Amino acid sequence: MRSIHEVILTVLCIPSVASAFSLALPGPFAQSKRNELKTKLLDLASETKRGINQTPEQREEIRQLFEDLERLNPTKGPLASDKVNGDWSLDYSTSESIIGKGGFPRIGPIVQKIDTKSLSAENSEVVSYFGVKVPRKITAELKPENNQFTNVQFKRFVLGPIEFDAPEKFKGSLDVTYLDDELRLTRGDKGNIFVLTRLGDL
Repeated sequence: MRSIHEVILTVLCIPSVASAFSLALPGPFAQSKRNELKTKLLDLASETKRGINQTPEQREEIRQLFEDLERLNPTKGPLASDKVNGDWSLDYSTSESIIGKGGFPRIGPIVQKIDTKSLSAENSEVVSYFGVKVPRKITAELKPENNQFTNVQFKRFVLGPIEFDAPEKFKGSLDVTYLDDELRLTRGDKGNIFVLTRLGDL
């Protein structure tokens, strides 16, 4: 059985090789291509219910769209940009434990909040345990290594009315490989990928 932090976190990430490469395209063409790729990616994310119902073919198509967008990342040094801050909804992941495949269903959005000014992050969701809706949350401290990659120290877990400190060994990292006003892509532990869309206003 995986621990609670593995189940609810979407911030566990490892550095991405793909993000080191960019595709040099003229501005208008690059934006048009981004929009096309984003539409296809988000449509598939919705169709597969965050990846819960994806076929092997859809999984591969999403992976390719993800990598194509990474090459068109319009925001260099995403952690230095205000665009990364705010609330983000997890629309897709290859991590079955995080999206709840085969386990207790998630109710509503899986939300990640990032604040680079206070160097903090927070993941929250509502999980249905045999029909009982229970909110879960974890807070974390960000420790950036550069403008794209940051280490993460998890601080505190909340499970319904229960709160407890995260053990010191609960650490991770966050690698942002694509960022614009609406979409953020990250790469995670064990090769997982994460697609997030902004909630609310900038």
